[in-house]
Amino acid sequence: MIECDEQSRTWVLRTAAASYALRLTDEDVPRHVYWGPALTLAQIAELGTGPRPWWDGFNDPDEGTDELAADGGTRFWPPALQVRLTEHTRALEWRYTGYTIDGPHLRVGFRDRHFPLRCALHYRIARGTDVVERWLELANDGDGVEVIRADSASWVLPRWPDYRLSHVTGRWAGESRLRREPLAHGETVLASRRGITGHHANPWVMVDDGSATERHGEVYGAALAWSGSWRITTTRSATGRVTVSGGFGQDGVRHRLAPGDRLTTPVFAGLYTRGGFGAASREWHRYVLGHVLPHPGETRPVLYNSWEATGFDVDLAGQEALAERAAALGVELFVLDDGWFGERTGDHAGLGDWRVNRKRFPDGLRPLSDHVHRLGMRFGLWVEPEMVSPDSDLHRARPDWVLHQPHRRRSELRHQLVLNFARPDVATWAHDWLGALVAENRIDFLKWDMNRPFTEAGWPGEADPDRLWVEHTRAVYTLMDRLRAEHPGLRVEACAGGGGRIDLGMLARADQVWPSDNTDALDRLDIHHGFGQVYPARTMSAWVTDVPNFGTHRSVPLRFRFHVAMSGVLGIGGDIGKWPEEDLAFAREQIARYRDLRAVVQHGRLYRLRPADDGVTALQYVAADTACAVVFAYRPRGRFPAPAAPLRLDGLDPAARYRDPDSGAEHSGAVLLSHGLPLRLPEGDYASAVIRLDRI
Repeated sequence: MIECDEQSRTWVLRTAAASYALRLTDEDVPRHVYWGPALTLAQIAELGTGPRPWWDGFNDPDEGTDELAADGGTRFWPPALQVRLTEHTRALEWRYTGYTIDGPHLRVGFRDRHFPLRCALHYRIARGTDVVERWLELANDGDGVEVIRADSASWVLPRWPDYRLSHVTGRWAGESRLRREPLAHGETVLASRRGITGHHANPWVMVDDGSATERHGEVYGAALAWSGSWRITTTRSATGRVTVSGGFGQDGVRHRLAPGDRLTTPVFAGLYTRGGFGAASREWHRYVLGHVLPHPGETRPVLYNSWEATGFDVDLAGQEALAERAAALGVELFVLDDGWFGERTGDHAGLGDWRVNRKRFPDGLRPLSDHVHRLGMRFGLWVEPEMVSPDSDLHRARPDWVLHQPHRRRSELRHQLVLNFARPDVATWAHDWLGALVAENRIDFLKWDMNRPFTEAGWPGEADPDRLWVEHTRAVYTLMDRLRAEHPGLRVEACAGGGGRIDLGMLARADQVWPSDNTDALDRLDIHHGFGQVYPARTMSAWVTDVPNFGTHRSVPLRFRFHVAMSGVLGIGGDIGKWPEEDLAFAREQIARYRDLRAVVQHGRLYRLRPADDGVTALQYVAADTACAVVFAYRPRGRFPAPAAPLRLDGLDPAARYRDPDSGAEHSGAVLLSHGLPLRLPEGDYASAVIRLDRI
């Protein structure tokens, strides 16, 4: 609920377990008041936030407490909002204009005290969660305005003796590596300047006082819903004040608001919990499932992707044979990857020429699609709409469609250039061929790839070329939204050279994402661990592929590979045409087992039982009604024989009894929670187990 005390001009947003409050100063500056365990409006009224006297001429004692740190006056805190109003005037002076409350949505309006620039701070409670969504809206009613920086929100944290920052870093094939480290004094910036979310960081952070664990401790988190360039800045002052500010954009890229223009920033969502990192993850998962995903109640199918089996060497007969073998394993979705179009015989040509290669598929893709559907599977297809090969008919005809700058060479990465989707003609072209492709070939699933960042991001002839950094991403959103509306049965997997475009903005359009091109099962344990801090298993595509792994050259047993992939959305990516019968039989068994367990895995609550750096790594999913739990345990390296410590479980009903249907063993819920589950893993390296527990 949202309450307002109009006399003090204080607003309080209350969720089930937390409260968030802001108040206006006498000068109409929006000031943060409180964020933490639930308090009422009357209790928050006791919190004094009046201006404090300066004791020197260098440090404003109220710095770091603004709801949105605007540049100007005596504020030297890193600005979340920077504007240039005329050639000689910059910064904003707040003037309050009113507020509205519409159910869970609060809007607080302002305008500049002299110039016709309007500003609105938006807050929305994500019902059923403790997440608060925030964003900013600017509107220009006069002459041109230059927006240098417009973050969606500044989050002010309580004063603690110390602070720890949690986030992920990485690279291609090594995404989502979790870091928990002391928060440095000064400014720490996590960002992408690549035009996409990026492999190197992800737009979320968590902050605690250094003592939080999986089960205990206060944790604050913030996650940005944006799939283009972004930045999150944490600031820690010498006085102990800490803020987290974030939004779209990057240094050097500016927004120009012509008369009548508006600028709306993406949602920057915040979360408070006192249940440790585990509770924070479960609350983020609840938010994604309840407020972000387009079809959260669906259970994702087991897929087979033919890339590793064929590479670019695809044809109708070969794909039909793989589809038949995949269907016999129990696969539910068959995906044809790259190489089906234009002159795409390798990665050097063909992108942009989205016509079926008739040498490989003489009658188009419809015969393969029909064959897959007759086998009882859905049909999926790989596309990369935002890219073009210099060696393509499209580029030869429309070289002006790519991002480029006059008198600058066009950098090729992976023999590709980026199409400028901010151009309406490019977006229309993409919609037309994608819509026809989906309709004519009865496509159920698109694997939407994006394999390189922006370079030479110019738009010759456009008066405001910088706007492409935002408008490209918004055009991709619009295209995805439009395709899904026109083809209600279509489902999408987002991919960007692996995990290069994973964020809340993309998850609002994609049913699942591809976390990494690295499918090595051992490496995936770390990738999954970082991914699951914010994003649920329901969105995490995970494949069983062949060994030695193409990237690590490591050979891991098929059992271990399956058990790692089964902790997300299971897929098969190996050359099943060459698998021996014993491997095919094991695959059939494991796919059937996963289909029996996946409702709990994809929709249950995640509990990380033992960390990824322990000798045994373990996690658990529990159904919402606690009627079933699934435990995954992994021991990558064998140890000298010793009694294994019981695995203490979480999230169960202590008054219930649980039965392992495989062994017949029964356990008290209270014993599993307080003492643990006897853990029996096979001997040797890469030992693993998947254990189901049903409430009796």
